[in-house]
Amino acid sequence: MNNISDKQLLRELRSRLEESRNIEQKLETLQMEYAVMSKRLRDSEALKSHFISNITNEIVNPFTSILGLSKAILSVEKQDWKKIVSMVAMIHNECFNLDFQLKNIFTAAKIEAGELSPNISKVNVRQLIQSVIESFSVVARKMGIEIEFDYQIEIGFGKSFDFKTDSEKLRQILTNIMNNAIKYSYKDSKVIVKVWMDDDELNISIQDFGTGISEKNQNIIFERFKRLDTGINSINQGHGLGLSITKALLDMLGGRIDIKSQKGEGSLFTIQLPESDSIVDAGMIDGDDAMFFEDGDELF
Repeated sequence: MNNISDKQLLRELRSRLEESRNIEQKLETLQMEYAVMSKRLRDSEALKSHFISNITNEIVNPFTSILGLSKAILSVEKQDWKKIVSMVAMIHNECFNLDFQLKNIFTAAKIEAGELSPNISKVNVRQLIQSVIESFSVVARKMGIEIEFDYQIEIGFGKSFDFKTDSEKLRQILTNIMNNAIKYSYKDSKVIVKVWMDDDELNISIQDFGTGISEKNQNIIFERFKRLDTGINSINQGHGLGLSITKALLDMLGGRIDIKSQKGEGSLFTIQLPESDSIVDAGMIDGDDAMFFEDGDELF
């Protein structure tokens, strides 16, 4: 057996000690990564549970109302046709709610799964916004709310203004914000929709004169599934999808959203959207596409 010198022995000991330290550091790193993954898993499970519990009523309640109203219509005598008109209007309102909630749910699922991507085309902005406004006409009329459309994009005679973006995503963004504005407006008030161009960006603002949003809640309204105040006068009576989806879709399109609001005085949401460089899907999208809409919540 070869004799090992003291220096060689010390070098070997230092090497083993250093190797042991490296192993300890790797173990600590793995433990930290495991803790982070465990927390993410718990958060994901909690988020799923919260999501399911909150959307249940959003889906079940409208279906229950529609079935009950439909049954009531079948039992109405012919001479009481005015009752039928009233119940049909209620069914329309429930369908409006349900369709829009479902669309937000499907969009949220695609966002979470990473399956959503821009589908860019030339969009007739004026027609698209007018279509969104028209979809809320029944609800607005019921509440005595006037929707004022202030279109400030100047174009040549006989020409339409086309903007390269994703028509469906822009429509859903505007529908979510309009939904909030209508739902949380006071009766016999108004909502102002304003459109203009600034530094090659499309700007759209939607202003209501309703309940407004507290400064505290303005910091969390775009978080996923976030409920705000609780109670009968809650500003967020839905399941926390609408504005989180709006923010996610704007991020996807490179846009931004700003909010100015005071409690009791209303809210002003403004989006800025840059034009896309290229068209992904050829063909003109003019704003007459069929969509699902909802009566909604200001922060749902």
